[in-house]
Amino acid sequence: MRNVFLFIRKYANFLFFLLLQITALGFLIRYNKFHEAAFMNVAGEFTGSINQRFSRVEYYFRLTKINEQLAAENLRLNQMLKENFERADGNEKAVLDTVQTDSMREIRKYTWLGAKVVGSTVNTQVNFITIHRGLREDVRPNMGVVSPQGIVGTVVNVSENYASVMTLLHRQYKVVVKLKNGGERGTVEWDGVSPLFVTLKDIPKSAKLQKGDSVVTSSTSSLFPGNLMVGTIAEITDDKSSNFYTLKVKPATNFFNIEFVYVIANSQFLEQKRLEDSTRKKFQ
Repeated sequence: MRNVFLFIRKYANFLFFLLLQITALGFLIRYNKFHEAAFMNVAGEFTGSINQRFSRVEYYFRLTKINEQLAAENLRLNQMLKENFERADGNEKAVLDTVQTDSMREIRKYTWLGAKVVGSTVNTQVNFITIHRGLREDVRPNMGVVSPQGIVGTVVNVSENYASVMTLLHRQYKVVVKLKNGGERGTVEWDGVSPLFVTLKDIPKSAKLQKGDSVVTSSTSSLFPGNLMVGTIAEITDDKSSNFYTLKVKPATNFFNIEFVYVIANSQFLEQKRLEDSTRKKFQ
């Protein structure tokens, strides 16, 4: 307190002059319309600049909450995709006593579950990501995983609270896809060279394609609904000794900064797999 009084005493003349200046400016602005307008304009600019900077800071701290809200909204919309539902073939109606069952009703096949990525690799021959969702949250092996941009991989191992996902950037990973335009099916795999590209094989040379064409999931895959983005064609190799193209595809998912994914549960996966395995054994 003593220092405050010493400061005031030392600079009393300057402080008194400053007070008089402020008072004079106050009278000038209050009783002169031109100066009042000029002051309000400057004050408005200054206040607006301060508010803008404050809003940017506030927005930065709200980004996490905003991202969570967007992820929840994307999850809700993905649950509504028509590819999540399947309809029994045929137009017949089965009649049992007086109860009619319409065979054309739609049945939900795929359910989407949101999950945060807590670990990932891109610089090895066998790359995985780890997600913070496990057995307690209904995640099981053989579930497809996608990002907001495109497919990521497949769940291969699960603990109570976490799951490991084999990604497209794994030498052993393969998935059936198709060309969005023509519908020709092929297989995507990774050659282990560049994490920026994967390889699409078995596309017949009768297919009409060009660089930039989209590659999407096929409905014949048991892991993913149809028409989910896989990537775009970056390079076309015409092997004269083969009847098929070898295509270099740029994945839609950026594996270098992936933070949030959706796990896709196929409610009919086990039934389909058991039937296919049984059929193969029967005719071997």
